[in-house]
Amino acid sequence: MIKDELKILEELLGEDYHENIPMKRHTTFKTGGNADIFICPQTTEALAESIKILSGSDYAFYIIGNGSNIIVPDSGIRGVVVSTKGLREITQNGNTLTVGAGVINAEAARFAENASLGGMEFLSGIPGTIGGAAVMNAGAYGHETKDIITKVTYVTKKGEIKEIAASEVGYGYRTSLFTKSDHVVVSAEFGLYEKDKEEISAYTKDLNQRRRDKQPLNYPSAGSVFKRPEGYFAGKLIEDSGLKGYRIGGAMVSEKHAGFIINYDNATSDDILNLIKHVQDVVYEKFGVMLEREIKILGSM
Repeated sequence: MIKDELKILEELLGEDYHENIPMKRHTTFKTGGNADIFICPQTTEALAESIKILSGSDYAFYIIGNGSNIIVPDSGIRGVVVSTKGLREITQNGNTLTVGAGVINAEAARFAENASLGGMEFLSGIPGTIGGAAVMNAGAYGHETKDIITKVTYVTKKGEIKEIAASEVGYGYRTSLFTKSDHVVVSAEFGLYEKDKEEISAYTKDLNQRRRDKQPLNYPSAGSVFKRPEGYFAGKLIEDSGLKGYRIGGAMVSEKHAGFIINYDNATSDDILNLIKHVQDVVYEKFGVMLEREIKILGSM
């Protein structure tokens, strides 16, 4: 008798295999229903084997990192959520850091600071993981991941572990080869440079203070909700539409930064999605600009 793929997966992963897990625990919006299965492999090899098993099954599966750029429907996820948060190794070779996909951006930036390596400071204030940064070309304050990334290691749907030079990834504004494929990033290599640790620390503190001053960090959110439209700033369009502080249910357009939607008061995912749609409609009506979501909806509605 052939074993069901989920049984094989459970045997492979042991305590890293979970059933009926509330996704609000795994998203920065703190919303969303339960996932049928949630797995968190601790090694690249275990992740690769898991992807291979799932790709050969009839089960839908979804890849997440820190859950900082996603919305999970209130109805939950039918299928398997694969988290890369277990891939947390950082290794240093001179001015080069190789960082696991599950490492939080701020942790990678802190490692670089302690090693007196410059170039990663901008990542310290970006929520999410290195895997997400490598996929989406995360950026802030005039810097982007593509400026420092040199190589990416990824897993194919067949479970093959491959490497690609960053120059071949096709990085653009919040886009890359990985946003258009089924490949799963497992680590990234960064080329940094020697820099005085105190100088790095001072610059990082300045960036993070600017972030605290301008962003609603005291409420659950998923960062910037919309991509920057060509020739405009999403937050400015939303503010000029009179939508700061606008609420639907427990979701609210931040009064501090209109580009953010926050979980103000026990919001549901439906509250957030309805508010996103309302913002898009109002901005389009007033300015003729259709805002494109930066955050992704995980699973089917």
